[in-house]
Amino acid sequence: MSVADSLLAFSFAALLLTLTPGLDTALILRTSTAEGGKKAFQAALGIDTGCFIWGALVAFGLGAVLATSALLYDILKWCGACYLFWLGIQLLLRPRQTAANLPSEGRRPESGFVRGMLSNVLNPKMGVFYVSFLPQFIPAGHSPVIWTFLLVAIHVAIGTLWSLTLILATRYASRVLRKPRFVRGMDQVTGGVFMLFALRLVFSHR
Repeated sequence: MSVADSLLAFSFAALLLTLTPGLDTALILRTSTAEGGKKAFQAALGIDTGCFIWGALVAFGLGAVLATSALLYDILKWCGACYLFWLGIQLLLRPRQTAANLPSEGRRPESGFVRGMLSNVLNPKMGVFYVSFLPQFIPAGHSPVIWTFLLVAIHVAIGTLWSLTLILATRYASRVLRKPRFVRGMDQVTGGVFMLFALRLVFSHR
């Protein structure tokens, strides 16, 4: 596979992966709707950082350890599931009544970033996915480290554009999306989605 073919094939695969509804999309939509575009962009940057962390682990061989170590995988899996469950139960039991009464707003400007990063870093399936997926697009004779970071950068760029699209879409519909009933319902739906992802993670295998 030539360099151009590798880049095009990976870009297409990464685009399909990004557009497939998942935890990242749910997190960006909920954050943008209830907390505003700034917090949602922080969450997107956190998700991007998580991708680069996994990319670094894979590039330097630690990702392969995750793929082969059942104990390490299970530890990270349970940490991620507990974190997602905690986020979900908070949203279900204490949904926001309006978009303006968010307790984190104005007090923890980093929370959106941290939330996005942890949701990604604590998901071991991301590491296993990168270990099994990225090497397929590294041309023979090229540096695995350089190419791993290059492919992750492409994935991050596509993901960031998708996040910005979601943020802009919710911004234009902000009048409807910021109504108390919608904000409360969005929190509850997202909480349920997070808990489903937590259960899915618990029963996942390498």
